[in-house]
Amino acid sequence: MTASTVFPMIPAASKSLWFFVIIGLVLVGALLMMGWLAWSMRHAMFTVSNEGLRLQGDLYGRLIPFKSLKLDEAVVTNLNTDKDHQPKWRTMGTGLPGYAAGWFKLRNGMKALLYVTDRTHVARIPTTEGYTVMLSVADPAALIEELSRQQQALK
Repeated sequence: MTASTVFPMIPAASKSLWFFVIIGLVLVGALLMMGWLAWSMRHAMFTVSNEGLRLQGDLYGRLIPFKSLKLDEAVVTNLNTDKDHQPKWRTMGTGLPGYAAGWFKLRNGMKALLYVTDRTHVARIPTTEGYTVMLSVADPAALIEELSRQQQALK
């Protein structure tokens, strides 16, 4: 019986290991972003104050001042039947089954900022900034009414 001789490979240079570190950081970052998105999908809120309409939830949150809201054109809509205002293309946002948030192009060609989870209960509020805000809330009429009430109180 002959004895075996082992010849180990020369270890890789440490600079080769940086590849795994970078890939690992990218994967951890993607996982954290997905976790934050999942959390924000369930915790978005819309606040009416004397400043205007504040959208809070994810990257697309902002304050829309009353002067930018066309409340006389705001309506309650059902996106299942309102074909003109259905989102057609996501330009910068999140589009998942049951959740659309961010910037979308509508079927009518308009630009819209969406926070939509329930397509049957949507407040559609045009702005003077060239886009429409569409928000899923339990009572869209009450949201539009409160915005109008607050706007009138400021005049």
